[in-house]
Amino acid sequence: MTDKKRVIALGFFDGVHIGHSALLRRALEAARDEGLIPSVITFDAHPRSTVTGRRTRLINSAEDRAGLIQRIFGIDDVIFLHFDRETSHMPWDEYIERLVSEFGARRLVAGHNYRFGHLGTGDAEGLLAKCAAMQIGCDIIPPVTHLGVVSSSTVIRKLLTDGDIKTANEYLGHAHVLTDYVRYGYRLGRELGTPTINMTFGDGVLIPAHGVYASRVYIDNDDGAPRIGVTNIGTRPTVSGGSAAVTAETHILDFRENLYGRTVRLEFFERIRPEMKFDGTDDLKRRIQLDCAAVREYFSMNA
Repeated sequence: MTDKKRVIALGFFDGVHIGHSALLRRALEAARDEGLIPSVITFDAHPRSTVTGRRTRLINSAEDRAGLIQRIFGIDDVIFLHFDRETSHMPWDEYIERLVSEFGARRLVAGHNYRFGHLGTGDAEGLLAKCAAMQIGCDIIPPVTHLGVVSSSTVIRKLLTDGDIKTANEYLGHAHVLTDYVRYGYRLGRELGTPTINMTFGDGVLIPAHGVYASRVYIDNDDGAPRIGVTNIGTRPTVSGGSAAVTAETHILDFRENLYGRTVRLEFFERIRPEMKFDGTDDLKRRIQLDCAAVREYFSMNA
């Protein structure tokens, strides 16, 4: 039970794409008009993975989902519920009753294709009827399209897998992000004169197509402007033979500070080229210099 009165946006929000944006903007608008707290209730694990036992690769970690919602929309009240077998068997109407009694829902906002409750028997039509019976508000957001295609996490996952980061970002409405703490790596970049920070993708997070990307780098507790990065996603085939774990290695242009253990957010903007295996470190070094020049040119043209 809570004394807080909320308008709650419902969904998994993987990627926080333009369809989700319409939903979240409506929640903010209703909260302002009705004097409620704008909130999001989502799950820590994808319901499909729990129900089917087949892992759904996610666009973002839970932390990045919350970060996007907070940074872009200013909604700090992001609540993660644990999704397990017990949750998956909850009747859909009982779930709505719980949102009202435990979380103070006074209005709910959901997408047109929102399914919830045991076996996904809850839908937008049922949600509208249940909210009316409980005398709370309800908004159902129609589909949002881009390039004639309904924006969805499934569409964006395919684009990221194909390396089409530019189009993926159009459907997202923001740059694709990866946040992690900086880890120790091979330190080969330092020997080549282009030191890198090394980050990994969380368990269950989709890895975009291997290659070199133009990125912006945000460092925790740094009040300065974002820095420009050259990020390689892959297994470093020139030095590892391709057998190493996948990492995101970023050379930050015009930057030499030690960031080990610091938290960094990468935003991906353009795929410069696919990952390649070179004949040796001299060839690799020359190509890195070309990549740096390409990234500088990209951001000079897309400031």
